[in-house]
Amino acid sequence: MIRTIVLFSLLAASGCAGLKPQLVQASVQKPSNVAVYFTVDTDAGDPVPGLTAEQFHIYEDDKIVSPSESKQTILNPEVAAMHYTLLLVDLSGSVTQSGALPQLEEAVNKFTERVAKWQQTAIYGFDGRAELMPIRGFSSGGGRASLSSVHSQDPSTNLYGAVVKAINVLEKQLEHSPVPLRFGTLVVFTDGTDHAHRVSVDDMRKSLREVNFDVFVIGVGAEINESELRDIGRNGAALSKDPAAVGASFDKIAARIEGFTKRYYLLSYCSPSRAGEHEITIEPFTPDGKKGTLNYRFKADGFGVPCDPNRKPNFDIHHPRTGKGTAKENGQ
Repeated sequence: MIRTIVLFSLLAASGCAGLKPQLVQASVQKPSNVAVYFTVDTDAGDPVPGLTAEQFHIYEDDKIVSPSESKQTILNPEVAAMHYTLLLVDLSGSVTQSGALPQLEEAVNKFTERVAKWQQTAIYGFDGRAELMPIRGFSSGGGRASLSSVHSQDPSTNLYGAVVKAINVLEKQLEHSPVPLRFGTLVVFTDGTDHAHRVSVDDMRKSLREVNFDVFVIGVGAEINESELRDIGRNGAALSKDPAAVGASFDKIAARIEGFTKRYYLLSYCSPSRAGEHEITIEPFTPDGKKGTLNYRFKADGFGVPCDPNRKPNFDIHHPRTGKGTAKENGQ
């Protein structure tokens, strides 16, 4: 039976100026397999997608590991990780009675069609009621949703309460994910602000602080409160007072989510070490000279051959609420 080697010291740090890789999880197992799941962003926080296996240098104890001998490769992240996006759509009276529902429906469907190429997506609506309105559950194929068939029963806007309810739905989805690494994204569309007062703004902020989801906001309409929505959309916001900008605003956030998803890398290789404790340094680099480093330590006792770098990693189960393992699980 394959035994996971104890990963006992883990450090993630930014190295050379330009790129900031951050560790998510690592798998070290016999015969000599090492797989690291991590993100790459710029120092400014922008995602860096599209790097190839050749754009990573791997070092063990400051000595470069030969790419040909280690057979380093990038695996499909879906073998160990899944990403879920919940789109929360304002269907209060100001939206459904504005005459702009067809444009909103088209923007929603284009958004989910694009994001579904990389993530499982779901659509929920809200009005003034305490409960959300399920429109389409989580699926990987996208599929068109009909907003006009959803009947709003309360013209008020329960924005804060809907955000809290959507967080709960997304958490439950992550808890039942079939893979060890799960990541959630919440996208909120509204044309105004909270009028129902079912949940306070402080309680909504508390719920957001307790999860590690990426959260984006799309706000379109004359009544939006830009500072309030930027506070909710901590990872990005597309805001406009012009109702005609709804399509462009959804496109902006869809592109942002696509970049965030594609900034995840699952780099796998066969370690040349055969015993002892070692420090691995992974150095991503771009054609324009940007670099960064990520470090962690592992034990290679009992390592040997043969090794297949395409083998599925053996990641520990993490906590869906945070999106990452605890320090203990990560070997810290």
